[in-house]
Amino acid sequence: MNKKEFLSELQKALSGLPQDSIADRLNFYAEMIDDRMEDGLSEADAVRSLGTVENISRQVLEDLPLASIVRGTVAGRKKPGAGTVLLLCLGAPLWLPLLIAAAAVVISLYISLWSIVIALWAVFASFAGTAFGGIAGGGVLLVLGHVPTGIALIGAALVCAGLSVFAFYGCKAATRGVIRLFTLAIGAIKKRLIKREGAK
Repeated sequence: MNKKEFLSELQKALSGLPQDSIADRLNFYAEMIDDRMEDGLSEADAVRSLGTVENISRQVLEDLPLASIVRGTVAGRKKPGAGTVLLLCLGAPLWLPLLIAAAAVVISLYISLWSIVIALWAVFASFAGTAFGGIAGGGVLLVLGHVPTGIALIGAALVCAGLSVFAFYGCKAATRGVIRLFTLAIGAIKKRLIKREGAK
């Protein structure tokens, strides 16, 4: 594949993005191909070294903020006519509460998932704090001559220390999972917006 074919395919793959973003990406990859050709690669090798158009378009989509996609989508549309505005006004008692309810559900889901993650980290912190406090308290009890109580407290503290290790890895996995979930959700929204724009 030569440079022209590569850029043409990349432009098709990015067709739903805002025009300024497409132009920036095309210029970037054109310059990258030119730089690699100046370093001694043939045109086909320079294009091949960039990777596939599919991988590049997926990376561009992930890197582009959702706000700029939405802004480009809204800016690219023509202004609504009087009939559309009238229908929007007349339908507002129906669609506006539904929109508010949908936004409330999304926000509450977001807050709920992060609340679970925060609660899990609080459990980890309580295990870790109990472990440190138990070892310190057990040591004090041993020094004061309360040997059985001190040993029991240190034993319980060691159990809490072990539980804190398990809790740490669980909290880490839960945090990554929630971040991954929202990353996938935002990626799906981006793809939907871009496909809708590309279809027009």
